[in-house]
Amino acid sequence: MRQVIARLLQGLKQLNYWLIAQLVLAMLTVLRLLPPDKALNFADRAARKVGPWIGRHRVALDNLRKAYPEKTEAEIEAIALDMWGNMARLGAEYIFLDRLFDYVPDVRTDGRIDVSGKETFLKLAAEKDTPHIIFTGHLGNFELLPVAGAAFGLHVTAMFRPPNNPYIAKYVFSTRQSKMGGLLASRAGAAFALARILEAGGNIGVLVDQKFQYGIRTKFFNRECETSPLVPKLAKQYGCDVYPARCIRLPGNKFRLILEDKLELPLAEDGQIDVAATAQLLTDVVERWVREDPGQWMWFHKRWNIMPPKANRAIRTA
Repeated sequence: MRQVIARLLQGLKQLNYWLIAQLVLAMLTVLRLLPPDKALNFADRAARKVGPWIGRHRVALDNLRKAYPEKTEAEIEAIALDMWGNMARLGAEYIFLDRLFDYVPDVRTDGRIDVSGKETFLKLAAEKDTPHIIFTGHLGNFELLPVAGAAFGLHVTAMFRPPNNPYIAKYVFSTRQSKMGGLLASRAGAAFALARILEAGGNIGVLVDQKFQYGIRTKFFNRECETSPLVPKLAKQYGCDVYPARCIRLPGNKFRLILEDKLELPLAEDGQIDVAATAQLLTDVVERWVREDPGQWMWFHKRWNIMPPKANRAIRTA
């Protein structure tokens, strides 16, 4: 009987996923009928009205108050609304990636995309069989970064977290893969897959601003959080350079993509890369970006939730 109930509940869950996916895909289909600018502006306006009614809005406001104790309530609310607008634009931009990315190196530089760090893109693309790690955060339309890499001849396998809804995840994966090249879902075994890519002299792209259960303790906006040790450990194991990259959303549905110079990673007493200190360095870089454009980061993420320590597990601190 329990098995029957369990299968029934699972079936209802899948049906709910399917219905939600059909609604989302229908909305995207309608938006696709509009010119890109009108569609993106409409998504922004709608999200600013709907966002405050979503439960995660309270999470975002609480995070913002703790991150910016000096800001007024009106300033906090304005950042939260900017965040919802940014997230809505990000979702709608999936269906316009083929029209939004109009940058062609050495041919067209007057379109929607402005690239800073062209020399670095070309340098990494020319270093064949040399592994590199490029990291970013959930800022602006971070999906455009691997598209830019491909435009410069730099192939990057990007690790991403698929949506919980399998039907939406399938759509997102197909949309991303058509424009971004290699993609790797962040599930069991992903770290080994990334290691094999680096071992073969490839390049990987990783988002580093999400909560990682039982990760390395770091400080983000002066609050303790748990950060993934993946990038520091891979950099240590393969001795590869690590580069920060980000996307800044500009007025008029334009974007600035920035590939910064490689980081000088901190070393431990034995001369090897200090994993904990490097995790803090990556977190500091993301915090710098967020402070510069706070409305373009996802404040509704429970970044500061700390998992209770497991029995007999030493808590590592940065």
